[in-house]
Amino acid sequence: MSSAPRPVLFLDVDGPLIPFGAGFDSSFGSGAPARGPRTDSGNPLLDRLDPTVGARLLTLPCDLVWATTWGHEANDTIAPRLGLPRLPTVPWPEDDDAPAPRGLHWKTRTLAEWAGRRPFVWLDDEIGGTDRAWTEAAHPAPALLHRVDPAKGLTEADLTAVREWLRSAFPAVTPS
Repeated sequence: MSSAPRPVLFLDVDGPLIPFGAGFDSSFGSGAPARGPRTDSGNPLLDRLDPTVGARLLTLPCDLVWATTWGHEANDTIAPRLGLPRLPTVPWPEDDDAPAPRGLHWKTRTLAEWAGRRPFVWLDDEIGGTDRAWTEAAHPAPALLHRVDPAKGLTEADLTAVREWLRSAFPAVTPS
């Protein structure tokens, strides 16, 4: 894989990076205690960001890409708090009238199309078996669809699973 492009790592925000925690409700401000420094952004959920996760993501031999409805706002609001550079953002289709298998997440086909022939990792809290089966059948390269527990957010165990998959799928380019 030395001449092949690096895998893409698609990164969702709500759930993986902003955990909902025990007791989360839609009134904002309740739920898990703040993980990072207090912000005055007007969005109390940003206080749940783990400021160390960006450095850990940057150690992975992948090209990071936002796969979130935050869109380009993730670069302005999330990336600086995590120490990440500006990342490419997957544009979501306005209307997708193509029939989808029952249970297929609305992001799945768009992410596979965005990746093209490149291998990819997708970190999201809404991935299911239908997404994995569809991707395995339809995507021409290896892919890891890893569900992050939205109550905890992205953990070291999640990153270890990604590292192990990369090491087994691409041993020549992945440091041990």
